[in-house]
Amino acid sequence: MNAKVDTSDACDLRFGQVGIACVRVRRADAAALCDELERRVHAAPQMFSRAAVVLDLSHLPSLPGDDDVNALLEAVRRAGMLPVGLAYGTSDTETLARRAGLPLIAKFRAAYEPAASAAAPAEAARRSEPAAREQQREPILSAPAPGSRQGAQYHAGSVRSGQQIYARDRDLIVIGAIANGAEVIADGNIHVYGSLRGRAMAGAQGDETARIYVSDFRAELVAIAGHYRVFEQIPGDLEGQSVQCWLEGEKLLLAKL
Repeated sequence: MNAKVDTSDACDLRFGQVGIACVRVRRADAAALCDELERRVHAAPQMFSRAAVVLDLSHLPSLPGDDDVNALLEAVRRAGMLPVGLAYGTSDTETLARRAGLPLIAKFRAAYEPAASAAAPAEAARRSEPAAREQQREPILSAPAPGSRQGAQYHAGSVRSGQQIYARDRDLIVIGAIANGAEVIADGNIHVYGSLRGRAMAGAQGDETARIYVSDFRAELVAIAGHYRVFEQIPGDLEGQSVQCWLEGEKLLLAKL
């Protein structure tokens, strides 16, 4: 009889925040999708080349079939990005993801479930139960309730390339430099008292009132509630300046402080 081998130290398995982009598909047109993503990759290769992306199909008039989904996934790959899953939409999306051999990315769950009609209260109740359970386990893309945000999270010192700091349900204050390839994320506002050369993403759970304040602006990317701007070259009037970022509608604006 073979002796049982102890494999308990073979690996660690943990869940955590990871930088995954979301590709929101508005037309089930694989060629158009590939062209647009290629344009994005060409404009900012350091940001988007081989970037992990989630395919969000919730804004299509109807859920595409398996062949169309496979074509969309292949279009993402041809453009130079790596599809890693589907964003949660409905139970049909979950079935589609299983057939495609892809996971549903839980971060997006409960955000895109369509509202039930008044003519189907029983169906609405049935759907609300799993949605409520998901909300208990995973964050969703919605603004926090007034007064729910905690005190700010502080980080003193530099944030190194490849490092990520996430302030859940609160603002983030960084006193130090944020290197290229580093990420700072907050559900609330972000204040950087130092040089921002990496990425700053405020309003991570959908708070469109969140802002980003930077004392030395040299960012790769800034984002608020999923709306982002990528900088291959910083505008001359902003580079090295004290800058604030905010949303007006769906437009991300920047100005010197």
